[in-house]
Amino acid sequence: MNQQNRILFAGDPHGNFKPLIAAAHKYRPEAIILLGDYDLDVPLESCLKEIDGVTEIWWIAGNHDFESPAKYNNLFNSAFSHRDLHLKVTEIAGLRVAGLSGVFLGRVWYPPQQPKWLGKQHYLHNQSASVQSSEMALKYKSAIWHDEFEALKALKADILVSHEAPGSHRHGFKVIGELAAAMGVKHIFHGHLHENYASIIRNNIKVSGVANGAVTDLFGNMLSEK
Repeated sequence: MNQQNRILFAGDPHGNFKPLIAAAHKYRPEAIILLGDYDLDVPLESCLKEIDGVTEIWWIAGNHDFESPAKYNNLFNSAFSHRDLHLKVTEIAGLRVAGLSGVFLGRVWYPPQQPKWLGKQHYLHNQSASVQSSEMALKYKSAIWHDEFEALKALKADILVSHEAPGSHRHGFKVIGELAAAMGVKHIFHGHLHENYASIIRNNIKVSGVANGAVTDLFGNMLSEK
């Protein structure tokens, strides 16, 4: 197997899993990492049953995955729930991969503005008793929280996969690059913005934007278009 194909990165499927399934069959990677926004009408394993066993399937969540209880449950309660990379570092195919799900929300934290809430507990402590006793709304679950983001900086990784983009994109966020630098990351792969591009940011960190339905290799080379 070509070493640069041992991990593949799949851009937002939005219900169309055919490109990443085809890439998995063609290149036989050790793992494929999905970058969010699945729009699941059925559990994730039902969409990927053709490649379950062909390759390891890992994922982060995007904003669309919190749009409804059904979409949320079909991901977070799927047979691949244990392959969630959010807020941790996991060794995959010999590389340390860190994951950051979700998006920046103005009602929580929208850099470079200061966070409105330092974390989930800070937010809940300032809500009514009825809100405190109920499950957090999906919109808030989709948010990137400042305290969790800061805690991730203490870990070390080779690759960062995120739904949001770093400052390399006009709609990206400089703090994503700062997170990657603090972690010693060499390459960022992100989805969300439906655009294939390559860039280099501060600390010589490579960035690969992966468009919806596209698949890239470890070097950021495009292997499959939607």
